[in-house]
Amino acid sequence: MIRKTILTASMAVAILASCNSMKNQSSDTTESPAPPESSMGDPESSMMADSDLVMKYMNTITTAELKEQLYVYAGDDMEGRMTGTPGQRKAVEYLKGKYMEMGVPGGAGNGEYLQPIPEEFFGKRKITSENVLAFIEGSEKPEEILVISAHLDHVGIQKGEIYNGADDDGSGTIALIEIAEAFQQAKEDGHGPKRSILFLHVTAEEIGLQGSKYYTDNPVYPLANTIADLNIDMIGRIDPEREKKSNYIYLIGSDMLSQDLHEISEKANKNSVNLDLDYTYNGTDDPNRFYYRSDHYNFAKNNVPVIFYFNGTHADYHKASDTPDKIEYELYKERTHLIFATAWDLANGANRPTLKVTE
Repeated sequence: MIRKTILTASMAVAILASCNSMKNQSSDTTESPAPPESSMGDPESSMMADSDLVMKYMNTITTAELKEQLYVYAGDDMEGRMTGTPGQRKAVEYLKGKYMEMGVPGGAGNGEYLQPIPEEFFGKRKITSENVLAFIEGSEKPEEILVISAHLDHVGIQKGEIYNGADDDGSGTIALIEIAEAFQQAKEDGHGPKRSILFLHVTAEEIGLQGSKYYTDNPVYPLANTIADLNIDMIGRIDPEREKKSNYIYLIGSDMLSQDLHEISEKANKNSVNLDLDYTYNGTDDPNRFYYRSDHYNFAKNNVPVIFYFNGTHADYHKASDTPDKIEYELYKERTHLIFATAWDLANGANRPTLKVTE
């Protein structure tokens, strides 16, 4: 992050069958029988089935996988991932390779994964870089796009020390890969998202949100069709202010442009991991200015509703000591689950979040 009811008998039978199926899922690999015909079109039964799917695919995101990948991505071989350096390009190739391995297509046009950023965009800096884009097309409203973003860069090597950036923002980067894998598995199982999802790894966040600015200045998909940006930047640690009540995540921006988005977020949390959603930094008047300091802001500037997921700062922020061994992996998983559940509801909801009316 750069320097916040009475049921009918038939319905009861359907619900009991669904519950029994879920209890036996791990030990019984046979296909569950279809629900009774009388419940197929019922809204309450549909909601229950969708809730089961959220939990099923959410739980494919495991602590072990997050940890394994983060130790690679925030390892010394990546040389701190400074924008425009060989280490940052190693990170780009790692991400591209992961999406290819998962079978998630590139989202930069013509199946490509990279959105090149030319030297002239960076002004006096004599560098080039690239964003990494992967894309799952929606089944019913493919023209509507949900963006989930994280920045792939960090601050490189300083005075001979590698700044690994495990929390900042290795944690967001690997969470994004795992969320994409869960959605891809759902699609392969016949439960793909109704809206399209763009998994956007932006470069150059640490030098002024440049990667996300380049994307929003040159969007591959129209910003008018972008329903929201869920931005993940530092979700693996605990703010010292929250050590006694650590089952939390800071949310910033969720109600600034859309009350609908805020309510969808609250409901998704309640129905999944039930973290303490902390809005301490949710304001344009926050003295830390966190709302302006990560990549969601370039979407918000363009009237796209946003949520910024953030654990707050800590003693290792922007230091060589921000290493994978200090990540709180169980909490990291729960926060990733929350973002997946929120993305699921946004991608599959009847309506996109409505923007607030401004006078």
